[in-house]
This record gives sequence, C-alpha cells and structure tokens, in this order.
Amino acid sequence: MKYNPDIHHRQSIRLRDYDYSQPNAYFVTICTQHQECNLGEVINREMTFTVRGFIADQFWLQISNHFPNVELDYFVIMPNHVHGIIVINDEFTVIKGGETSVMKGGETYVMKGGETPPLRKKPTLGQIIAYYKYQTTQIINNIDHSPGLRIWQRNYYDRIIRNEKALNLARQYIITNPVRWDKDPKNPRRSAVSTP
Repeated sequence: MKYNPDIHHRQSIRLRDYDYSQPNAYFVTICTQHQECNLGEVINREMTFTVRGFIADQFWLQISNHFPNVELDYFVIMPNHVHGIIVINDEFTVIKGGETSVMKGGETYVMKGGETPPLRKKPTLGQIIAYYKYQTTQIINNIDHSPGLRIWQRNYYDRIIRNEKALNLARQYIITNPVRWDKDPKNPRRSAVSTP
C-alpha cells in the first residue's frame, strides 16, 4: 500500500532534538520484514544460522570497517531480529590526499603519509543502521535472485545507554536472548510452546 499522509500517521521513534552522531552507546533492535524467521532457528538454546543469518552476522562484524569511529559491543542474530550495542566514539581517522587526520574532541590533528580512501564524516546511528540494512539486503537479494525484496522492517528500535548499569543489563539481555527464545514475544511459535 502506498503511503497516504491522511491515513498513515508515521511518527519518528527517535528522540526529538537528540544528536544521534554524538558519542554514546546505543542498544539497537532490527527486525526482519513481517518478523519472518528467516535468519535461522534456535536449537537447544543456541542460534543456528540460515544463509541469510550468516550474512547478517558476518556483515554486522564489518560495520566498524566502514565507520571508523564506531565500535561494536555485544550482539546476537535471532531468527527474526538482531540485537546489538553500537558505540559511536568521538575519535576517528580521516584519510584524504595522502594526509591522515585524527579527529578527537572537536580538534583535528593532521599527520603526513597514508592511503587515500574517501573522506568519512561523522555518521549518525540511523546512517549506520541504514548502511547495514542496505548492504545485507543487496547481498541476500543477489544470492536469492530476488531483486527488490524487502529483508528488514522499515525502521529500527534504539535505546541510548547512559551508564554502566544499563550497559551491563543490555549485554545480559543479548547474551541470554537465545535461551529465552521460547518465551520471546517476537517468537511466532511461543504460544505453541508449553511453559513450565
């Protein structure tokens, strides 16, 4: 169905006036289109990947290669969603025209020598997620011979991690996600699973 502003009232789920490129840790959740369980399945409380899940997993690990001021913390690929902690740093390296610049705290330090990849600007969380979704979709659609097929839902969920306690809770949630899959609201078969 085509977007109609009279009947569709899309509202941003991002914080108003918050700069999502500023240094912070972010807990993100990305869901597959229609929450289809096509990334794999949980067997004996461990995630087993399909080809799509393997691509999602391997490309997640490559995010820092494209965004030099981004570090990856804990993450998990689940049958129909991805949870991960993305850390945007205030320091990153820019290489242009044989000069390497290190940007830290708003200051730029230039050093001579180096390679010449394209200039990199400070990305927002949305740009990082969009890049991940675009690249994985292209690879999956190429393998499946299904150009234009949507792999991911249009949006994503995020939570700003503001302290060490919140970071530890997010990490624990990620680590135990496969163990709790039988009771996960995103599990379409959870109603068929008997609970003790």
